[in-house]
Amino acid sequence: MAGQRMRRVNEAVKEVLSEAITAGLKDPRIGFVTVTSVDTSPDLRSARVYVSVLGDEKARAETLDGLGRSRGFLQSLLAGQLALKRTPHLTFVYDDSIERGMRMEKILREIEKE
Repeated sequence: MAGQRMRRVNEAVKEVLSEAITAGLKDPRIGFVTVTSVDTSPDLRSARVYVSVLGDEKARAETLDGLGRSRGFLQSLLAGQLALKRTPHLTFVYDDSIERGMRMEKILREIEKE
């Protein structure tokens, strides 16, 4: 039962943050960002927000820095839109699973050609 609740909380946080990042942030450092998943602690004190960023290493670093500096604004949006006991402290983490998947697919295609 707690697992279902946490899944719903994670999905709600992801939805609010996705909308806020794409529509509400005006920071020029923040490029094209997709929120891939959210992992909220059971006590709701913290949440790791996994993001995918389009661009190179520099764009990725700038985007993560911009998101980190927008943390307070995003947390206040969460507090206003979600009825949670606590508003989690957000930590933004780059999600490289898409890149790893693409590399694996490329390797598999190369093996297939041989």
